Amino acid sequence: MISIQMVINLIEKLAPKKLSLEWDNVGLMVGAGSAKVKKILIVLTVTPGVVDYAVVNGVDLIISHHPVIFKPLNSIRQDLPVGKMIIEAIKHDIAIYSAHTNLDVAKGGINDLLAQKLELENVEVLEKTFEDSLKKIVVYVPKGYEDVVRDSMGNAGAGHIGNYSHCSFNVSGIGTFKPLEGSNPFLGQLGELEKVEEVRIETIAPASRVKKIINAMLKVHPYEEVAYDIYPVENEGCTFGLGRIGYLKTPVTLYELCTIIKQKLEVEFLRVVGEPRKKVSKIALCGGAGGSLISKAIFAGADVYITGDIKYHEAEEAKAAGIALIDAGHYSTEKIILNFLAEYLKKELQALDNEVSIEVFDEGDPIKIV
Repeated sequence: MISIQMVINLIEKLAPKKLSLEWDNVGLMVGAGSAKVKKILIVLTVTPGVVDYAVVNGVDLIISHHPVIFKPLNSIRQDLPVGKMIIEAIKHDIAIYSAHTNLDVAKGGINDLLAQKLELENVEVLEKTFEDSLKKIVVYVPKGYEDVVRDSMGNAGAGHIGNYSHCSFNVSGIGTFKPLEGSNPFLGQLGELEKVEEVRIETIAPASRVKKIINAMLKVHPYEEVAYDIYPVENEGCTFGLGRIGYLKTPVTLYELCTIIKQKLEVEFLRVVGEPRKKVSKIALCGGAGGSLISKAIFAGADVYITGDIKYHEAEEAKAAGIALIDAGHYSTEKIILNFLAEYLKKELQALDNEVSIEVFDEGDPIKIV
């Protein structure tokens, strides 16, 4: 049976905790990582209704987008909603894990899903919050073993440049070494200087994957002591951040874009700032409450910015700057993550030969229009 920590590892492979913003609270909120899990419930927000459902249906782990504990708690009171939910979860051995801004920022997370829904092209990050710096890895391999070492490093994530993988540069030369007492050399004799034909393999890798790549290389390298170097490089690494900006395949009017968004996000109404007949092509977006990024969208030259929870003065700011705004709602711009996360975990757990029940529980938008 799989542990909660193993499920957490899978989530954080998609959305590493290091991507979360400083003010956020992500991770295991309630429970123990060592506990076993048979049933997982995926929700947008932990509510009393969610906890009640989890209790009745024997759920072991609730995975939410919004943290159940966001600000520091001064008390855990059973007569207040948050305290009661935490107490009920503990009482019934239900763990709660939250992936919030790390899931917004991550590649393949909420903002990328929104961009895909709208079929945007040439998509880029709207506001950079994290960069995975690049490292140059160099290793020296005896001739005849370079292919297996190079492949193991590439399979572990080295050598990605654009849409190419396993990129490397290889130079042949002569390596020298003298085995000393206590060594068990793959080549050569104790006390004698050896000259060996070797291949220098150079490749590039994200800093976050260097350890995994080195471990993969060491497992297949034939030498007892492996000579390798890791260098910092000035090339820009992989950029992560909030929001996305890209282009529609064909320009449309603001009104037509609103119709598309209603259909794609299955939302009944939108709040809109801008002239309905205005042609739009360059689209900025941010799931959830993204009002703080309006200035970024303006600076990036977006024709329209799509997000949720727009305030009056934010709308005035956009109107004055000439950028259209579409408020599609906090819930509607984030709910797309639920089924995606469920399918992701099902696939990852099946690869581990673990049968864990995964269910999405969607209570809908708490805000109703009457």
